[in-house]
Amino acid sequence: MASGNSTYTYEGLTGWKRFRPLRPFRGMYHDIKRRLPYYRSDITDAFTYRTVASTVHMYCANILPAIAFTLDMYRRTGQFFGINEALFSSAMAALIFSVFGAQPLNIVGITGLISLFNYTIFNIVTRYEPVIYANFMCWTAIWAAIFHWIVAVCNLCDYMRYVTDFSSESFGMYIGIVYLSKGVGELVHEFSKVGLAAGFMSCMIAILYFLTVYALELLATSTVFRPTIRALLTDYAYVFATMFWVGFSHIPGNLKAADISRVPISRAFYPTQPRGWLIHFWELDVKWVFAAMPFGSLVMLLFYYDHNISSLTAQARRFPLKKPTGFHWDFFLLGITTFLAGITGVPMPNGQVPVHTNSLVNFRTELDIVSMAEGEREGEREGAEIRRHIMKPVSVVEQRVSHFFMGLGIIGTMTGPLLIVLHTMPAAVFAGVFFTVGWGSIGGNGILKKSVFLLLDHRFVARHEPLLKVRQRKIILWIACQLFGVTASLAISFTIAAIGFPVVIIALVPWRVWILPKWFSQEELQVLDCLTANNAAVLESMGGPPSFPGERPTRPEDMDTEQQQKRADGQQRFGTYHR
Repeated sequence: MASGNSTYTYEGLTGWKRFRPLRPFRGMYHDIKRRLPYYRSDITDAFTYRTVASTVHMYCANILPAIAFTLDMYRRTGQFFGINEALFSSAMAALIFSVFGAQPLNIVGITGLISLFNYTIFNIVTRYEPVIYANFMCWTAIWAAIFHWIVAVCNLCDYMRYVTDFSSESFGMYIGIVYLSKGVGELVHEFSKVGLAAGFMSCMIAILYFLTVYALELLATSTVFRPTIRALLTDYAYVFATMFWVGFSHIPGNLKAADISRVPISRAFYPTQPRGWLIHFWELDVKWVFAAMPFGSLVMLLFYYDHNISSLTAQARRFPLKKPTGFHWDFFLLGITTFLAGITGVPMPNGQVPVHTNSLVNFRTELDIVSMAEGEREGEREGAEIRRHIMKPVSVVEQRVSHFFMGLGIIGTMTGPLLIVLHTMPAAVFAGVFFTVGWGSIGGNGILKKSVFLLLDHRFVARHEPLLKVRQRKIILWIACQLFGVTASLAISFTIAAIGFPVVIIALVPWRVWILPKWFSQEELQVLDCLTANNAAVLESMGGPPSFPGERPTRPEDMDTEQQQKRADGQQRFGTYHR
């Protein structure tokens, strides 16, 4: 995909030159050393309107999916995980990572994959001893935390520098399909448990909620209205959509008579079940303690990929970031939050969608004028011009204040009055949230974009399109390889063996490193693929960019003018997924 960007090499780059598993704590130490000098600026740089807008935006973007996933877990885990557990987990992770994290742009909270993991374990454990579920999940989290700390101490996050769009796009497509199915499942539940009228009402609210958020966020890249109004509508898209459709569901008369399901709540600051916040993990039999170990290792594998890929996409190549990052240190912190989540009986949080960075980007609208060459497009004369407006990111407000205040806002939501407000929200809104985040992973996905390219009449495709240099059958093979990983992950996710899907996802990385170079030439890989993040400040935490087997080391300064231009063009071609 990014032309010239598949020739990964260490030449001319700073950072670690090799993996460091036998140099324990070195990665964490240098992560802290690099980031600590920027701690003060992480606070002072926050005094801008973008921080205020980002705080409100991320509060909604964090809490709405968390509640949506929790509603799914609430029904599938015997009502063990409820709204208070979701709020507690999200707030804890937000406060810890905003204060201590080396990557404060990466929001940490509840994701759909951990909900899938939790109720799959519930289905397994309840076949034997249902009463041990809480303690078993606690030990699963404890083992996962231990494995997190081992990975962080041994600098194994270095291997994430091999992640390219091949695996991240496959993962994003998988995520999107799972979330869309969750939204459909939420609506099916309304039909089966509440009634026909409630089901149709819920479908209408969910679809229109999704379309409202989608339309408002689409304004950001349009020329409709003045820039200030566009920014206002886009920054608070979730707020406006949620307030309108929640109010719509309460309109007196036939609409309210549909009696659709609403968010179940419990006592403020108390767990959903009649228990304390501390799980009595020491009361579990030893055999079950060790039975939880492989489940803990699978959680670690899931978070190793999911959290780190979230960090990469939150700091992807399209964002003009300046400050360094720290993958090893943040993965160690994730072990701490996993441990705390386990002993308190709440869902384990991990990295979420990269919309936090999106909400902090300062854009500049530019007029792009393209002069057409002879025969460029049918019906166009030589010298004709195409004028279009593009939104160019010029800077990012790199700070940790919005993350911190978002966490405080979530704690405030656990109070009685705000829980009552949550109870007024129809479950259909959260089906709309599933559709929104699901389409966010699919709509801008490279798999879909390449598939659409194959359907285009190439007479009307600009000659400088890099994909024109790759034979169609090779593009089809590339898409097939990605969809194989997506299909395998989906196939296992809808069975009792769903907890094994992290193994399939992670296997895509070595497949890209060792297998695909035998099927595709280096020139084809340069067009079809690219590092998910190629910012030197990001890659430095993982030892710099990787060197792939069989690829010729090429430094940017060794490229001719055409190669350098192809490299620059390729880096702007495809966006990253939203999870």
